[in-house]
Amino acid sequence: FLQHLSQLVSWKVLLVGVVLFLMRLIFLTALEKTNPAHNVDYWKVLPRDVLATIVFIFIVLPIADYLNRKLVYQPVLPDWINEWPLALRIFLYLVLADFGHYWVHRWLHTRVLWPSHRWHHSPTYMYWLAGVRGSIVQQTLVNVPYILAAAFVAIGPWWMAWAIVLKNMVQNDFMHLNLWWGNRWLEWIIVTPRYHHIHHSVDPAHYRGNLAALFPVWDHVFGTFVDPDKVPKPLVFGIDEKVPSVRMAIGI
Repeated sequence: FLQHLSQLVSWKVLLVGVVLFLMRLIFLTALEKTNPAHNVDYWKVLPRDVLATIVFIFIVLPIADYLNRKLVYQPVLPDWINEWPLALRIFLYLVLADFGHYWVHRWLHTRVLWPSHRWHHSPTYMYWLAGVRGSIVQQTLVNVPYILAAAFVAIGPWWMAWAIVLKNMVQNDFMHLNLWWGNRWLEWIIVTPRYHHIHHSVDPAHYRGNLAALFPVWDHVFGTFVDPDKVPKPLVFGIDEKVPSVRMAIGI
């Protein structure tokens, strides 16, 4: 699985990545402009976020991948589990990886690990590309539950690694969309933009709330849920720290 994943960052898919980025830029920006939740100066913030994207793809991801290869070993599941239906194994992968992501994310908001996460929270605005930032330390830690859970889909079709990468991209774009979209019932099933926007708020009451990445049930079960219907607006984003960009990108 890791070998397939590493191949996706090669020059062969660079053109595909550029085309996908342009499609996201046109479609998602147009969608946000229909009813934006917050005022965003796209012409001002887009260049810095494109640069952050380049740093993340060509520096953070390769280094995190290297560290994960040295530190984490994907378990080998019994043959009888690999014979389960692919749909079931994909479901187990999503649930277990997201459960692990929740706890890693929760730990990233502790005093010790916060330096590795503050780059992600540094933007003072919110739109589809604002969530691209992830430090080397953060990405290395976040990768761990996905690597372990990927054992369930290690035996699968050739397109599995592509599907996981595209899923992660769509999920990250969606949760940061500049739309106050979602409702209480849906937010038992999936993280919506308004649900995740609260997590980026500088309000101390929201600082460690709505930590889930995909399935909000973890917030409900473990006491970190903040009800979007009860949150006063407008929200203010960013961090109350001045840290050099290189340090934030490394995560120290």
